[in-house]
Amino acid sequence: MAAASALRWIKITALVAAVATAAVAVAVAGKSTDMHSLSLSLSCRRPKATFPLRLASLHRRRAQQLESRIRELEVSLAAALEKSASERRGRTRAQQALRKVLTEQNSDEFKKVAASAYPMTPIGTIRSCFSTRNGTPRQPLLVPLARACLVFDSGRVPTAALEGLAEYSHCWILYVFHLNTDFDKLWREPSRSKFKAKVRVPRLKGGKMGVLATRSPHRPCPIGLTVAKIEVEALDGHALLLSGVDLVDSTPVLDIKPYLPYSDSIRGATVPNWVKADNTLAVASVRFSPNFSSSLSSCWEEVEKCSLYASQLEFQNLIREVLSWDIRSLSQVNDPHNTLVVKESFNGLLESENVADEPSEIPTKKPESCNTILVENISGEESSQTLRKEEPASSSLNEVVYHLVLEGIDISYKMASNANILVEKASMLPDYKRSHHYSYSMWKDKLSIESFNT
Repeated sequence: MAAASALRWIKITALVAAVATAAVAVAVAGKSTDMHSLSLSLSCRRPKATFPLRLASLHRRRAQQLESRIRELEVSLAAALEKSASERRGRTRAQQALRKVLTEQNSDEFKKVAASAYPMTPIGTIRSCFSTRNGTPRQPLLVPLARACLVFDSGRVPTAALEGLAEYSHCWILYVFHLNTDFDKLWREPSRSKFKAKVRVPRLKGGKMGVLATRSPHRPCPIGLTVAKIEVEALDGHALLLSGVDLVDSTPVLDIKPYLPYSDSIRGATVPNWVKADNTLAVASVRFSPNFSSSLSSCWEEVEKCSLYASQLEFQNLIREVLSWDIRSLSQVNDPHNTLVVKESFNGLLESENVADEPSEIPTKKPESCNTILVENISGEESSQTLRKEEPASSSLNEVVYHLVLEGIDISYKMASNANILVEKASMLPDYKRSHHYSYSMWKDKLSIESFNT
C-alpha cells in the first residue's frame, strides 16, 4: 500500500515537472517569437529611415574620389608645364651657346659660313620700358609714351659719330630679333632648314600670308626695322632717349639712320586691304579698378629711381596707351581658356610666353611660336619661378586674367567680350634686375629744356 502510494506521488511529481517545463518552454518560445517579430519590424523600417543618409554618404565618397582625381591631374599638369618650360630654357641656352661657339671656332664649317657672311656686330643696346615681348607694340609710334634708351658701344661708336643726329626729329633703327627661338634653322642648309614660308596674321584672324609680305620676326634673316622719335640728344656722347618705340628690353641695334620726310614718306603708296583695317586691334575702353592706384604706388616706390618716367601718373598713362591696343596673341583671342601661364626666366628676367603653332605678323621681339600666354587657370602648388598660381578661369571671358610687364611691374587685367579692359592690380616681378643708369633723373634737365623750346 505504501509502495503504491509512493509510486503515485512520483508519477504526479513527474507530470507536474513536465507541465512546468512545457509551460516554461512555451513562454520562452512566445517571447522569442515576439522579439523576432520586433526585430523583423525594425529591420524592415530601418532602410526607409537611413536611405537618404546612405545616399549622401555615397555622394560624399564619390565627390572625394573626384576631388582626389582632379588634384592628381593638376599635379600632373603642373609637372608637364614645368618640364616644357625647362626644355625651352635649355633650348634657348643651347642656341645661345651654339651661336657663341660658331663665332669663336675656326672650323671648316664656320669658314664656309663666314665666306658668304658679312661682319654684323651690334653698335648698341636698347634699354626699354617693355620688360617682355608680350605687350610690346606691334608697330612703332602706336604708343607715344613708350620710351627706350639706346646705349651705344663706346668702343665701336665714338662720340663724334653722333654729331648732328639730334637735329632730326626721328630716326630709323635696324635691330636683331634676338629672342627668336628658331635660330638653329638659319644655320642649316636652306633645303634642310624647314623654315616656314607663311605665317599667321592677326589682322586676317589667323589667315596665312607670305612671311616677306608681313613684318613677322620669323624671317630668313631675323633683322627688324623700326622708326622712333628722338626725344633728347646724345647723353654723355653715347646714349639717345627715344619714344614711340616697339622694342623689347636688351634688343641689339645694328644701325640707326635719320628719317628723311622728303624721301621716306611716299605719297600715294598703296597697301593691301587687310593692312588698312587699323581698328581691328583697338579696344573699346581701358578702366582702372579702385584698388589699382594703391597697388601701383607700392611698386612705384621700388622703381621710381630707375624708371624712364617722371611720375606714377605718367607711368599709368603708359599702361593706358599700351592696353588701348589688343596685345593678345591669336591663340589667346581664339581660345582664351585653353591657356596656361608659364613665366620663364630669361637672362635673369621672368619671361612669359604664349604657345602657338606658327608665328604671327608682329614687328617686335614677339615670335608667336613661343609668345606670352598670361592666362592663369592653374590650381595647385606653385613651381619654382616658373608657374604662377591664380584663380581658375571660369567659362566667362571676364574671368581670364592677362598680364603686361612694364619696367619689371606686372600689370594684371581682364578683357570683356565687348573689348572693354579692366586693369586690376600691379605687383613686382621677383629678381628683376634694374639699372639706375639712364633713368628719368638722368634726362629730366634736358627734357625740361626741350619741352620749353617746343
